[in-house]
Amino acid sequence: MYNNVGAQPGVPRPPTNPQPNPFGNAFYGAGSGLIRGGLGAYGEKILGSSSEYVQSNISRYFSDPQYYFQVNDQYVRNKLKVVLLPFLHRGHWTRITEPVGGRLSYKPPIYDINAPDLYIPFMAFGTYVVLAGLSLGLQGKFSPEALNWLFVKGLLGWFLQVMLLKVTLLSLGSGEAPLLDIMAYAGYTFTGMCLPVLGRIIWRYSYYFLMPWTCLCMGVFLVKTMKRVLFAEVRSYDSSRHHYLLLFIALAQFPLFTWLGNISVNWLF
Repeated sequence: MYNNVGAQPGVPRPPTNPQPNPFGNAFYGAGSGLIRGGLGAYGEKILGSSSEYVQSNISRYFSDPQYYFQVNDQYVRNKLKVVLLPFLHRGHWTRITEPVGGRLSYKPPIYDINAPDLYIPFMAFGTYVVLAGLSLGLQGKFSPEALNWLFVKGLLGWFLQVMLLKVTLLSLGSGEAPLLDIMAYAGYTFTGMCLPVLGRIIWRYSYYFLMPWTCLCMGVFLVKTMKRVLFAEVRSYDSSRHHYLLLFIALAQFPLFTWLGNISVNWLF
């Protein structure tokens, strides 16, 4: 009943249907479209550059894990010869490159004997743990706890080798080597480590001959490999400093191999 009240005298009545402003809607639509388009383009630019930066850093430091398992029987045989007998390697130590997507990329291990792989390190690490457990069994000291300790000891030795190589490269101004490359080079330690452990099982005194030999071979292999990495990445070359640090890598193999080769239930020795 209140809707039927008429207009009061002296009081102006507002218009019931105001006229819309066509220019205001047009300006508003054009302005909001420009803002949305500008923000969208800016956001795509930021996200695109961020994704490219993340992908470049991932490929730079971690690479593709599948790359390190592209091996065959011929590569494994030849790689074992290079690691265990580096003095007999008459070829070059540089890696082979190929153009992929407009840039140079390294060929996988199946096509390059100098490429790092993770198949041999993982197999050698497993063999080392099995041989160490067998050695403890022959000594009458085998137990699940002792086998667990040998597994942890091997992982710790692998980690120490990785840190040794990585810190050396960083100190020489070459910290851009992929982490999986460093893990592969450090994992070849167990390839040589299996020989003295197996020699101790077969004939006890052969350990004292095989251990220095494998230390020397591993030192030579790492020095040759690290020199290749340094020459490929370091811009300024200081021969004296590089030689001393490379010599330190070679000498560090003797205490590391001695610690890993001492199969016991003790934490340190």
